[in-house]
Amino acid sequence: MDSLRPPSAPPRGFTLPVWLAAAARAALGALQGEPFNAAVPLELLQPQGVVPVPVRAAAPLGDGLALGESCCDPGEGLDLTRGLVVWVLARWLPGDGPWLQLQPGEGVGVHAATGAACLSAYAQQLLEANLRPLLPAGRRLGLTLVLPDGRRLAERTSNAAFGVVDGLALIGTQAEVQAGADPDQLARTLAALAGRVAAPGFDGDLVLVIGENGLDLAPRLGLPPQLLLKAGNWLGPVLVAAAEAGVQRLLLFGYQGKLIKLAGGIFHTHHHLADGRAEVLTALAALEGATGSTLEALHGAATVEAALAGLEQHDPDLAARLRARIAASIESRCQAYLASHGAPPVAVGAALFDRGRQVRVCSPVGAELMERFRGAT
Repeated sequence: MDSLRPPSAPPRGFTLPVWLAAAARAALGALQGEPFNAAVPLELLQPQGVVPVPVRAAAPLGDGLALGESCCDPGEGLDLTRGLVVWVLARWLPGDGPWLQLQPGEGVGVHAATGAACLSAYAQQLLEANLRPLLPAGRRLGLTLVLPDGRRLAERTSNAAFGVVDGLALIGTQAEVQAGADPDQLARTLAALAGRVAAPGFDGDLVLVIGENGLDLAPRLGLPPQLLLKAGNWLGPVLVAAAEAGVQRLLLFGYQGKLIKLAGGIFHTHHHLADGRAEVLTALAALEGATGSTLEALHGAATVEAALAGLEQHDPDLAARLRARIAASIESRCQAYLASHGAPPVAVGAALFDRGRQVRVCSPVGAELMERFRGAT
């Protein structure tokens, strides 16, 4: 590894893979009899360089086991993982085989089809770079990964829409957090938008994808990759900028539990800054004729997904009408937002998918755009 270097600037905060690697590094140190240190040196890879990363505890447990613990600090940005405790249980493995074996424990998201832990390539590279050089020759290491609060927090994500169940996915492509609520995130999105409209062949079409996971699903459903632009939480300014840049047809493609905020006129969608999903859902349901206990059940549901699923079992017709109203309200609210900011007219539509990876509803313009864009592939 490189020698320790101080960061050139105060860190913005680290992504979950970094805190996982730190806990794993601490657990391996305890397994090898190293004294506990409140920070472990980690090669971050993205960006390159070794920095000290805090850990909270590490200790041998006997019987060839050791535990390392870290606590996520995403920096000043607003992030779901803030304060998330990470445990890694390390042990030596007998016999021949791969040098590292990962076992998902409580709260760690797994791929529903295989049961394997959901780790990004970056998370695996961090473990490789920081652990393998420390293993004695011929030794094999087993790690059990645990996020004690991961299962509860996963209910606030759309991971299940992409086949990840039982907890949080250990995803991330770099060390530092790029927070969706951060103004820098808006600047990056606007820069990407400017590049897109300036590209040869641009003809006014754009698919604004809400969230990283949507980028995986959209092309699978036939939406051309060259039309896709990932959006963070600053949807209002991005809509206006798209209109001013010459976008003529814009499809909002996102998870229903996120996009529903736009139906309530909420155009910055980070949950720490604005929520109101239960209130929007019940108000629109009331406009569709729902009353009494039905409204109470919708408002009291843990998530929009759960609310709509429960309603679908109880009253499929009302559920279908409510979904259609949500989509149509998103469309009309976007038009009103653009008009209120003096932006040029744009054909804006919405396509909403659920956690089963199914597009459940499109707004009127959204249905036309889905058909148009799919035909362009």
